[in-house]
Amino acid sequence: MEDVIKAYRCREPEKRIPVLRLELDYELALLHEAMLEKNPHRVDQCIARLRELRHELLMLEAL
Repeated sequence: MEDVIKAYRCREPEKRIPVLRLELDYELALLHEAMLEKNPHRVDQCIARLRELRHELLMLEAL
């Protein structure tokens, strides 16, 4: 529920959504690179960050 309130308080979600999409693309590129390097620690970090970004994006799109 706190996430919904936080997202609702964001005054300009229309401006944050495109930025989030760029951040998602960048993090996916980092994940791809980590997978090619076979670096499991970095892969886990990227996946965790992608989950955070996805959650925020879903909250903003729900408004």
